[in-house]
Amino acid sequence: MSHDLTSPPMMHCTCWQGGEPVRPGVAMTDLATGLYAHGAVMAALLHRHKTGGGVHIDCNLLSSQVSCLSHIAANFLNAGKEAKRWGTAHESIVPYQGFRTRDGHVVVAAGNDKQFIKVLQLTELTQQPHYNTNKLRVHNRQQLIHTLSQGFLQEKTADWLRRFEGSGVPVGPINSIQEVFSDPQVKHNNLIQEVKHPTAGRVSVPGDEGCHHSHLHGNSLSPPSGPAVRYSSFGPVGPTPPPLIGQHTVQVLRDTLSYSDDIISELLEARAVAQNTVS
Repeated sequence: MSHDLTSPPMMHCTCWQGGEPVRPGVAMTDLATGLYAHGAVMAALLHRHKTGGGVHIDCNLLSSQVSCLSHIAANFLNAGKEAKRWGTAHESIVPYQGFRTRDGHVVVAAGNDKQFIKVLQLTELTQQPHYNTNKLRVHNRQQLIHTLSQGFLQEKTADWLRRFEGSGVPVGPINSIQEVFSDPQVKHNNLIQEVKHPTAGRVSVPGDEGCHHSHLHGNSLSPPSGPAVRYSSFGPVGPTPPPLIGQHTVQVLRDTLSYSDDIISELLEARAVAQNTVS
């Protein structure tokens, strides 16, 4: 059985410090496996183009999730260091986490000492010797985060974003789903797509990579939704809704498997296959 929850190492390291394991808000392993499979299919097609030979692809949830453990896996494999739960914080970089503001939250990622000095300047805090290096900041994490947290509470999220603009410190708001789809950049990127479903009517879906017009082969392929990836010389075709069960039975038998109309009719009459007539 394949399921996002059957390979749970990601849950082990996701939660507030000292808390119970928490499932990520979306099925990250399912998504990662799909992306790995996508890349594998592209590599297999290139291999076929170069050699004429086919490739068997093995892409599973367990392998995909283990490969996504990144530095957490490296810390264990090379230093025997078991993963801990840090909430929004980073295990080995401080400050690199979310902070509550007067009206919401921001996430700040001071990945080096120069960026940290900017954080201190922008939060109007005085630099202290025991915060001079990241190693010292990790050692004094609790005190530093408490001090920064009190500072971020003094102003609204929008005010902090203005302060950090142009500073070189990665910072951004932690948006609600409503705020995400109200964002001008999301709308500009056309990441809200509409599809016409045969039974549900018009349905909105988020942008996805999908498939694209191919000028090389003259084919028109249909993606599941909108353009998360854009290309300079060709664009995405319009999104298509998820198919109904049996919606494309005849099309697959005829166009993909090259069955004759007589054989298809026999299969339908024998109820070996079914064609959904909803259009």
